[in-house]
Amino acid sequence: MKKLILMGRSQAGKTTLTQALRGEEIHYYKTQDIHRYESVIDTPGEYAQSHRLGKALALYTYEADVVGILVAANEPYSLFPPNVTSQANRECIGIVTKIDLPNANVEQADRWLKIAGCKKIFHVNSLKGVGVKDILNYLKD
Repeated sequence: MKKLILMGRSQAGKTTLTQALRGEEIHYYKTQDIHRYESVIDTPGEYAQSHRLGKALALYTYEADVVGILVAANEPYSLFPPNVTSQANRECIGIVTKIDLPNANVEQADRWLKIAGCKKIFHVNSLKGVGVKDILNYLKD
């Protein structure tokens, strides 16, 4: 199975998705540092939100086969600039989280991820398991 690193803003759903991908019971906690598991690397949102810490994300991508760029469907803006995936030396996929929220705008999140350069985009509700198997199957290929 390919190893996936998750990147995105704080509260984007990286840790919840990590728990869902690992088949764990979902419980909230704030990720303070990098958490490495057999098939996924969970990163704090502050790493993606800070220029200084963002450099560390680039280093951690060397431990993964696939970069997962997360955007929550209720986010007011995207952190990721146009064509940012071209800077990665790994395959990049987009993941839209929180698709079930009343204020979710999945289409906007899709646009942001396409602008960032993601060719493959998954939609997930980690709490209900929606889309989680699709990501796992993708990582098995």
